[in-house]
Amino acid sequence: MVSGDTMAESARRTRGTMRFAKPVAVAACLALVACASARTPDARLPAAFEAPTGGGLPAEALDTWWTAFNDPELNTLIDQALAASPDARSATARLREARAIRRSGLAQLWPQGQATGSARKTHTEQLSGAPVTIPGFSSTGDTRNYQAAFDVSWEVDLFGRTLAARKVLNGDLAAARFAYEGARTSLAANVADSYFEARGLAIQLEDARETVRIRRGLLDIAAKRAERGLGASADADQVAGDLAQAESQAAGLEADLQAARRVLLILVGRGAEPTANLPVTTVVGVIPPMPATIPSQLLARRPDVREAEARISSASGRLKVAQRAFLPTFTLRPGLGWARTEEPNYTSVTQNWSLGLGVVQPILDIPKLMADLKAEDARTEQAVIAYEKTVQTAFGEAENALVGLDADQRRVGLLTDGEVRAQRGYKAARIRYDMGLDDLQAALNAEQSWRAVRSQLTAAQVQALRRAVQSYKALGGGWPAERLPTNAQAR
Repeated sequence: MVSGDTMAESARRTRGTMRFAKPVAVAACLALVACASARTPDARLPAAFEAPTGGGLPAEALDTWWTAFNDPELNTLIDQALAASPDARSATARLREARAIRRSGLAQLWPQGQATGSARKTHTEQLSGAPVTIPGFSSTGDTRNYQAAFDVSWEVDLFGRTLAARKVLNGDLAAARFAYEGARTSLAANVADSYFEARGLAIQLEDARETVRIRRGLLDIAAKRAERGLGASADADQVAGDLAQAESQAAGLEADLQAARRVLLILVGRGAEPTANLPVTTVVGVIPPMPATIPSQLLARRPDVREAEARISSASGRLKVAQRAFLPTFTLRPGLGWARTEEPNYTSVTQNWSLGLGVVQPILDIPKLMADLKAEDARTEQAVIAYEKTVQTAFGEAENALVGLDADQRRVGLLTDGEVRAQRGYKAARIRYDMGLDDLQAALNAEQSWRAVRSQLTAAQVQALRRAVQSYKALGGGWPAERLPTNAQAR
């Protein structure tokens, strides 16, 4: 029985607690009202690139852009890299990790519980006195206890915590999926770039060997003319020096080409194979045209842009979770139990069930929750800023790549015509020197002019190939964007 004084004191305490709780509840409500949400990113882009936009290929060709080069060896290398290279396997493992983390997070949103069980045997010996034979208590003999229980805890979501947490998990998985696709697109571009770099070295090596052959022919002519008294012996010495220089350059290019082949083999996951297993042709090939694109398509094509967008979704979900941390949490706790006790001449079996409801309302930790909320708001703003920067970077990379590719193609056209003319000039000078109508220096000058133009042409052609790879990557090529699930469909 409770006395009147005790009841009055209890009532005073309750009123005091309510007076204390009111300003706290008001503060929590004000905090919820003041909570910011993720702002809409500024994704404005110019209407068109300030560069030629192509138009020779359909946009679908971006999915497997490397096939546009019509190079079976390149196709094989990229297929091998995407299937077995260390970079591809690491990207796949990271994606599997992200999927497992999402499944684990979703499982935590459902009822949680565990079954427990125990068994214990106790032996009692009475050393003195008369034995006790009261049922339920034995002073001697063996006692066995068996217990089993199944307790469940389930948070009843009344304020949308589950939806916010699911948004976080879906956003994180979508970002991981886009990061996976970005890693594979970068891998394909790196393989193609390394392949064309090796091809450029192979072409330079072929040119260097051709220079060696030409210098040897000039050396033979100069030596014969000196023997016949038709030329100075110094001419042969000069050509011999040039020949040594050409042979030295060819030896250096051989080493560079072997190193480039090794790098490419490692990149595609075939690092243990000999470099001879990687054939590199000396044919430049045709530079494929770019598909017709507009800047807004970068937002759907580029995996890094899509990843940044998914990061915003994830950060927005975390912000919602932080907002709802101010609200009360209701937890349902049902349970089942069973127990059995065995004693000499006595056995007891019991079972029970329980149903509990817990409520938690943050009070004293509101300052911490406010700080956490501000931190999440700042992280969300960082995600939005990162998205805006990624969009602008994507546009800049695409425009710069297209501008550079256009300039490279124009250079190739000019140098192609110049190389044809320089080659005709060299052949004419060589004929005149062989006939004794010109001196050695004129022939060497004509050859050097031709070789210089040819070297520039080869470099421009290889650079244009590599720039085409950059352009395809900058435009978001290398993955099937239209078949990728959205954030809400991520699984």
